[in-house]
Amino acid sequence: MTTQTNTFETRIFGRTFTGQAHSLSAWFVLALRLMMGYAFLHAGYGKLTEAGWSASGYLANVAATNGNPLQGVFAWMVATPWFVDFVNVAVPWGQLLIGLGVLFGALTRLAAFFGAFMMVLFYFGNWDIAHGYVNGDLAYMIVFLAVAALGAGRIVGLDAYIERLDVGGKALIERYPVLGYLLG
Repeated sequence: MTTQTNTFETRIFGRTFTGQAHSLSAWFVLALRLMMGYAFLHAGYGKLTEAGWSASGYLANVAATNGNPLQGVFAWMVATPWFVDFVNVAVPWGQLLIGLGVLFGALTRLAAFFGAFMMVLFYFGNWDIAHGYVNGDLAYMIVFLAVAALGAGRIVGLDAYIERLDVGGKALIERYPVLGYLLG
C-alpha cells in the first residue's frame, strides 16, 4: 500500500515553510466541513422554527460586567431597534445558509468566511476569560478558517463541480479566477 501526501508551502517573512499531510487528511477535512455545516444548519433551523425567537435577549445580556472590550458595541446593538430587527433576520438565515453551503460544499469559502465572522461576534458576545482566552467559539472560528483555507468544498462537495462548469469553452474557475475566493 502506498500512501500519498499533499505538500503545503507558504512564505512568511521571506522564509519558505513546507509540510506534508497524509492522504487520509482529506477525510478529516471533510468531517470538519460536515460537522460545521450541520451545526450551523441545525442552529439556524432551530431559531427559524422557534416561535418568537429574538436576538434581543442575547444582546441585552452579553458583555455586561465581565470586562468585555466590546461592551459598548453590544449595548448599542440592543438599544438600536433597527439593528435588532436586522440581527433577528441575519442570524438565523445566515446560520441556515452558511450551514447549507458548508454542508454541501457549495460556495464553501464564502460560507466559511461568514461562519468565521459570526463566530468572532459570538466569541466577544460570550466573553468570559475566567478559564483563558480559548473557548468553543474561538475553536469554531478556526475550524471555519481551516475549512476555507483547505478548499474543503472540493472534497465530495459541489464546488468541485461548479469550478469545472464549461463557460465559453473554459472551466468556470479558469474564466473567472476571482471565484477561487468563493469556491473551494
